[in-house]
Amino acid sequence: MSEDDNNMEEYPTEIHDYLAAFEKSLGSVDEMLKTMMSVSRSELLQKLDPLEQAKLDLVSVYTLNSMFWVYLATQGINPKDHPVKQELERIRTYMNKVKEITDKKKAFKLDKGAASRFVKNALWEPNAGNEHTSKTPTKGKKRQ
Repeated sequence: MSEDDNNMEEYPTEIHDYLAAFEKSLGSVDEMLKTMMSVSRSELLQKLDPLEQAKLDLVSVYTLNSMFWVYLATQGINPKDHPVKQELERIRTYMNKVKEITDKKKAFKLDKGAASRFVKNALWEPNAGNEHTSKTPTKGKKRQ
């Protein structure tokens, strides 16, 4: 028997697809880590603005803690009872704060001058001769 045949006997065949997907995911993580490690951290941070640096740090620490969560689960330790759960929640809180800052930067800015001109021109202004006429004629009434 080959080594693969021995491994197949050790776990139920129903979970083979799940294990194959997990192995593929691990390969993807490994490739990303190699890419990130190929560039020095200081060189990478110099190219980013402070907000992007914060995002990179948060993603890095979240990934590391998530991997530790998986490690605990593989060791038979319930990660929900471990302090790593509180750490992940704390990191998520900071990720939400960074997202709020990013969303505020993307939000439309109000041009107060243009808005006030728009409102001023849209409002009714009495004429000196006839106080009940507006700048534009109303529908259905003829101007005299």
